Amino acid sequence: MEITLKFEKPLNSSLQVGDTVWYTNTSHSGGYNSADSSGVIRLGTVEEISHQYRAHEIKVSNNVIDYYPALTNAFIMFSKTNSVNLANLNGYYAKARFENNSNEKAELFAVNSEVFESSK
Repeated sequence: MEITLKFEKPLNSSLQVGDTVWYTNTSHSGGYNSADSSGVIRLGTVEEISHQYRAHEIKVSNNVIDYYPALTNAFIMFSKTNSVNLANLNGYYAKARFENNSNEKAELFAVNSEVFESSK
């Protein structure tokens, strides 16, 4: 079964074909829409993304559930596959070099890194 999701707002730029789409229903309480994180359901895999005439659509192949859920008040999210989208450093060290080739004053605001213990 193929499901077409239509959005009025622009889609996240990192969404791509092959990503997994998830949803959870929301409820209105205390002036806010809230979602129950224990009710997250896998909707399917992104097959096609289109942006035409300010309408943003995602076509999802749904081989998980046998019905088309009502998604009018749902929170839609997506996840990447770990087998393809790996962006971590591998190895025991990393070296970085920053150069300023400008004649004008420049200021480096922040430098971040990701560190994890891989072995002992």
